[in-house]
Amino acid sequence: MAHKKAGGSSKNGRDSNSKRLGVKRFGGQLVKAGEILIRQRGTNTHPGLNVGIGKDDTLFAKSAGIVQFTYKGPKKRKTANVITQ
Repeated sequence: MAHKKAGGSSKNGRDSNSKRLGVKRFGGQLVKAGEILIRQRGTNTHPGLNVGIGKDDTLFAKSAGIVQFTYKGPKKRKTANVITQ
């Protein structure tokens, strides 16, 4: 009987698509209102002056200006701000 032995099954071999998270506009860059500053999971960076937060924790500019990152409060929380001219 010419049989080929069956190959073993593996529990590996899967991967999820990358979600393209991270900083999209860096400190000192000029942004327009509505531009995405950071895509993140959880509030790693908190919204500051002229910055809004989406339901998926995305930070976006509420007005045109220059991006600035600061550390605030006793816990040194990172905040993203947009400084208008």
